[in-house]
Amino acid sequence: MAHMIRPATDSDGFQLIRLIANVFYEYPGCVMDVDGEIPELRQIHSEFAGKGGEFWVAERERRIIGCIGYTPLPKRARTPRGIELKKLYVERCERGRGIAGQLTRLVEDAAGAHDASFIELWSDTRFLPAHRFYERRGYLKGEETRELFDQSDTVEYYFKKQLRV
Repeated sequence: MAHMIRPATDSDGFQLIRLIANVFYEYPGCVMDVDGEIPELRQIHSEFAGKGGEFWVAERERRIIGCIGYTPLPKRARTPRGIELKKLYVERCERGRGIAGQLTRLVEDAAGAHDASFIELWSDTRFLPAHRFYERRGYLKGEETRELFDQSDTVEYYFKKQLRV
């Protein structure tokens, strides 16, 4: 059966938590602490809409198998407008079917609608397959990293895709 992509609702929280927890479990040391670190999963639509962004889910037979969102970056004086891609996750057994590409295209299209000249994202240093995916789509890994000081001891790489000058 084919999958469909739709805007997320606040009632998707339980399935989003399951999806992301399953992805975290693929990587040693990644810990899922919803209430302490990612409470926005419990009301994902409201959280993203409140920041001027959007969030989507991919589902097959009413099971969420992928997700992605974005929020506009704060406008700074004399700097181009950008958006931040957030929370791209696809269930392990669904990878390689183009779902991540379709989800990412939604964010890239939204960037155009926001007149953004770039998209940036941060990705856990352990998520090597994700890094390869982003690089194939034209996202360049920067020198910058950041530590989240969370239970997973997360360090993230910075990626940026220039859309226009």
